[in-house]
Amino acid sequence: MKLFQLRLLKTVLNNGLNVSRAAEQHYVVQSAVSRQLALLEEELGMPLFERKGKRLVEPTAVCKAIVQELERIEQSLENIRAVADEFRLQTRGEIRIATTHTQAKYFLPEVMLEFRQRYPDVAIHFLQGTPVELVRMLHDGKADIAVCTEELGDDSTLESRKCYDWNHGMVLPEGHPLAEGKLTLQRIAEHPVLTYIFGFTGRSKIHETFRAAGLALDVTFAATDTDVIISYVRLGFGAGIIAKMAYSHIHDDDLVLRDLSHLFPCSTTRVAWLKNKYLKQYVQELMNLLVEYGESESWYAE
Repeated sequence: MKLFQLRLLKTVLNNGLNVSRAAEQHYVVQSAVSRQLALLEEELGMPLFERKGKRLVEPTAVCKAIVQELERIEQSLENIRAVADEFRLQTRGEIRIATTHTQAKYFLPEVMLEFRQRYPDVAIHFLQGTPVELVRMLHDGKADIAVCTEELGDDSTLESRKCYDWNHGMVLPEGHPLAEGKLTLQRIAEHPVLTYIFGFTGRSKIHETFRAAGLALDVTFAATDTDVIISYVRLGFGAGIIAKMAYSHIHDDDLVLRDLSHLFPCSTTRVAWLKNKYLKQYVQELMNLLVEYGESESWYAE
């Protein structure tokens, strides 16, 4: 049994059992892939695929189990390389951080500045996407750590640490009906609202809060970027529900900010990594900085 054979098997599965495409990705001919898979099946003494003639129809249960084991083997190989790199390079290398726009813009800058001062020879790569995509980046080995609010606590294969709690706020033009008086879910539901798209920056908590109260939220505009939401609030599209800590970095004096912490549960931003992944010393130090900075509460105004 060869590692190359196992990797061919995984590639075939990842390509929807398309042997030709798998062959292209490994720079071999299609017949070589078929031959290696046949040798692997012969050694194992059982089929890896259900077939119709020569066509692969679906993977067998043993095939799926082998690929899961291969992913653990590949993680171990990556860990071995990471250990060797750390002893060889010590303070040089790279760190790949999967995160959202909000975290990259408002939470991470000062942390990364401190990290860069400590490790000037470590290259920093930001990989941005939805929280679901960030978790996938961890599993695919594209990112070392992920920093976001949604999804990280729902995956049992991840370890995570709390960075900070935050609440939502509402931004409004002066003179808007919601700019004065007690804010209630009922009052907010009577007006057009701008907020984040699902999967970003606590949108699910906003939706669930209104649903639990038997109210429908009239979301007329949704975006991933706080700045974009605020721009369209200014244009008169409606009231904006945003991450309160983001507004504290913008300081738009022409808009009114109102606290919504009494209406929505707080959200938690976390840093996460794969449980079985070896983390270099400087990656661990960055995570400590994220936690310390988040706990300090000095980086955003209440």
